[in-house]
Amino acid sequence: MYCKFCGKQIGEEGRFCPHCGRPLSGQEARGGGYAGPCGGFAPPPPGMAWQTEPRPSAGWAVLCFLFPLVGLVLYLVWMDTYPLRAKMCGKGALIALIVYAALVIFWIALVLILIAIGTSTALSLAAAFAFL
Repeated sequence: MYCKFCGKQIGEEGRFCPHCGRPLSGQEARGGGYAGPCGGFAPPPPGMAWQTEPRPSAGWAVLCFLFPLVGLVLYLVWMDTYPLRAKMCGKGALIALIVYAALVIFWIALVLILIAIGTSTALSLAAAFAFL
């Protein structure tokens, strides 16, 4: 029996394809498959496209971490066709936005602290020079 999505040979007893992870249902689960007349693999019927998805890589997450807007666009584009890639892009973009927000909050707090220290130091120096 062959998987209707990736075209690789699979066992008769499985409920999921071990190569692409798609569930086998209907005719494929009963053993019919899309085998050709001589036992070879036949292409899927018209209107049914092959959709294979390679394993997700951390490269997409890193790219989307560096460019969160790209990650959001890729997530929306690949959501239906490549769900694993879309998930990696979405995670990278979300983590990037959280990190960027934390850095902005930290930067604002640091600036406010420096302004507060600078103001009190300037006032104390002015007071010290006023007594001289």
